[in-house]
Amino acid sequence: MQTEQLRPRRGGDIMKRHIPGLTTGAKGAEDFLEGLFLVRVDRVNYRWHPQKPCFLIRFAILEPEALRSRYISGRIYCTPKALWRLNWFLRDSDYDRDLLGRDEVDEKALLGLKGVIRTSRKTLAGRSFQNLDGFAPITEWEHLSCDAGGRVQKETAPDDLQLHAD
Repeated sequence: MQTEQLRPRRGGDIMKRHIPGLTTGAKGAEDFLEGLFLVRVDRVNYRWHPQKPCFLIRFAILEPEALRSRYISGRIYCTPKALWRLNWFLRDSDYDRDLLGRDEVDEKALLGLKGVIRTSRKTLAGRSFQNLDGFAPITEWEHLSCDAGGRVQKETAPDDLQLHAD
């Protein structure tokens, strides 16, 4: 991709860059994947925020096969009210039980974890977000993918599938 440097009329400092296709690369509604996916944790970053600290997680899709080269990114919040979801994700992804028992999350230990996630798209104030709705152990993929018909679900009701039952 070529960038064009736009120079000011006076002086030698570069003020602007013209990057063709910058605005067309924006994420559209069709880029959000909704449904059940067998995934592997590809990247993890902890983001500290006074009210809403979270883990930003990028998942590499393993199944369905047609989406194998795609990624899904989402947030798992670490607020006191949201810790149940982080615990759910860690338990179902077969995270190290010793670390979990000590209330520790090691970002390096998260890399490569595999499991099933359910995603949906949420829109708030005109912005769309990829929502991580549920998690299940990798051992449940065959059963869940058969129930889903082996396809990505485009429209799902928020309570039509429970991935984890204790």
